[in-house]
Amino acid sequence: MKDLLTSLKLLAVLTLLTGFAYPALTTGLAAALFPSQAAGSPVAAASGATTPGGSRLIGQEFKSPRYFWGRPSATPGAPYSPALSSGSNQAASNPALVVAAAARVATLKASDPAQDQPIPADLVTASASGLDPDISLEAARWQAPRIALTREIPLTEIEKMIEEKAQRRVLAFLGEPRVNVLELNMSLDRISSGS
Repeated sequence: MKDLLTSLKLLAVLTLLTGFAYPALTTGLAAALFPSQAAGSPVAAASGATTPGGSRLIGQEFKSPRYFWGRPSATPGAPYSPALSSGSNQAASNPALVVAAAARVATLKASDPAQDQPIPADLVTASASGLDPDISLEAARWQAPRIALTREIPLTEIEKMIEEKAQRRVLAFLGEPRVNVLELNMSLDRISSGS
């Protein structure tokens, strides 16, 4: 009986420490030190809006030719689903990957038949997470003529916006230059609305 009481006391103490105290401490520290990241890195939909337009960390599906398209999502069931984050796990030799890539290439070419430049790989292949919010600068520039044409905005203005929104390498050598698709599209809407 003594051992049982000791075990129950230990269970209660460890439950309080690891189930309540530690999570409360780490959550509080995260909110204090990294408030934006702890809140999910939200991006406001528009000035004065009370709900976020999305997250800087999770990609969204854009299908309209008026918007930049992100990297394809491999999450099963619903594109860019955080609950289902995963890659396709298909090798380059897998026929299903070849078929999927060919379909994506066909969609991209159909969206802008005048575009004769090679399609950047990140517009055709999904990432390991399936949630990438960013695309390469090359992928954004490849789509710029289509967007300029559909929105009737000068191409130079679209290209300037891409450069302004570009995120460079961390410490000048980590990662690749990239741009956040949601932030680009929100900037497009601001340009189109004249705000």
